[in-house]
Amino acid sequence: MATTAAAQYPTVDPTATYTTVDGEEIEDASDGQNAPLVAHFAANPSDVGDYSARYEWKIYEPGEEDTPLVHRFEEEIDYTFTTSGSFYVQLYATFTLGTDTISYPEEGEEDPIQVVISESILEMPNAFSPNGDGYNDVYKAKEGYQSIVSFKATIINRWGQKLYSWDDPAGGWDGKVNGHTVKDGVYFVIVDAMGADGKHYKIRRDVNVLTGYHDEEGSSSLDE
Repeated sequence: MATTAAAQYPTVDPTATYTTVDGEEIEDASDGQNAPLVAHFAANPSDVGDYSARYEWKIYEPGEEDTPLVHRFEEEIDYTFTTSGSFYVQLYATFTLGTDTISYPEEGEEDPIQVVISESILEMPNAFSPNGDGYNDVYKAKEGYQSIVSFKATIINRWGQKLYSWDDPAGGWDGKVNGHTVKDGVYFVIVDAMGADGKHYKIRRDVNVLTGYHDEEGSSSLDE
């Protein structure tokens, strides 16, 4: 007796991939990530056959599904999270063939992808030792900064002359001007930055250049 193949119906398998500020690719952002976080969401349909497909994505904050931040209708979407907080990403898919309609998810079975963006942190040290010993050779934001979506730092001397600037919190100043390390002394950093939580950082503080300082223990910063 011949067997009849089981009928196949369209399904989806929504997935998310994220690129962090460090360039790392991850698949789960529910435990708190730094902004900006670049996200790619895909429906991954299968067994569509002759069905017509309609995809609907919503990105919304908890309790705000009716007023989503994003409402799009592609099979795959990209979005960059630049504000702190919790977010949900829900895919709705409808497949139609004649009078036959298949919907995902069924009513009451929504299972959105969760994304959590951490609040911002930014601190700048007050000293570094650009002497080539491998420790504190570059003046930059303290370790642990997070969710900084815009950043501009400028080093000036005591007469207000601009010596160096950079626009990435991961960057910094090696203590050189025109290829030569500056003399020991007090300089100043001016920082204008914005956090994903809307916090505006306007920092001005002294920067002590201490080329004679050698850290035998390899601590991460001169500034306590």
